[in-house]
Amino acid sequence: MSGQKILTAGITLLVILTGNLYAQDTDPLPVQKTSKTKLIRTRDFKYEDVGNPAIAGTVKANDAGFDITAGGSDIWGIKDEFSFVYIEKTGDFDIAARVESLTSTHQYTKAGLMAREDLTPGSRHIYFQLFPDNMPRNKNNGGFEYQYRQQTGGEMKAIYPARFEGTPDFPVSFPDTWIRLKRTGDKFTGFYSTDGKTWKEYASYSLELPVKIYLGAAVTSHKSDESATAKFRNICNIIR
Repeated sequence: MSGQKILTAGITLLVILTGNLYAQDTDPLPVQKTSKTKLIRTRDFKYEDVGNPAIAGTVKANDAGFDITAGGSDIWGIKDEFSFVYIEKTGDFDIAARVESLTSTHQYTKAGLMAREDLTPGSRHIYFQLFPDNMPRNKNNGGFEYQYRQQTGGEMKAIYPARFEGTPDFPVSFPDTWIRLKRTGDKFTGFYSTDGKTWKEYASYSLELPVKIYLGAAVTSHKSDESATAKFRNICNIIR
C-alpha cells in the first residue's frame, strides 16, 4: 500500500446470527492463567491509515511499546477510518498488550487488537477493543467491547457484556488495562486482565478469515477533526 510505513525502533461461529450477541454470562466468568510470554519487537510492525482519515495518524515507537495518535470517524458501520499498527500473521496466534492510557476525545474513541482480512475500509475483521472510561454506553456499562464485520462492506456488529447494569465485569483501569486476542482456526476469543497473567474471557466468535491476515493495534478517535492517543505497552505473544 502506498501509505504503508515501517516502524524502526525496537522493543522488547462463519456463524450468521440475528439480534444482539452477549458476552460470557456464566457466574463466575471463565478465568485463564498464563505464565510465559514473548515480547514482539516494534520494528516488526508496519502502520497504515485505513480509510483515509482527515487527520493523518502518527506512531511513536520506543523500547516500551508505541503511542498511536489517530484521527478517523470510527471503526463501525460499513467502512472504517483509523490508524493501524500491524504485522502480517499466518495461522493461529495469541497476542496481548497493556494499554497504558487512551485519550477521551469522544465517548466512542476506541483502541484495541484487530485481526483484519485486508487494508481496505470495508474489510472483514475481528476487533476486540476498549473505550476511554467505564461510563454507560449502548448495552455496555464497562470499558471493553467485541466487534466484527462478517461480510466485506457489510454492517459491523457488537457483542455486549451479558450484564450491563451495576458493577461492570470488564472495566478499564488505566494504566493496568490488558487486552488479549487469540485465534484458533476460525475462532477468535477476546480476554481482559488487570495484570497480564490472570485472564477473564469476554467472548468468542467464529469468522472464516484467510490463514494470513493483518494483526495489530487499531485506534480511531471517532471525531474527524480531532485526534486521540493510545499508549500500547508490553506487546507480546502468549506462549502458555
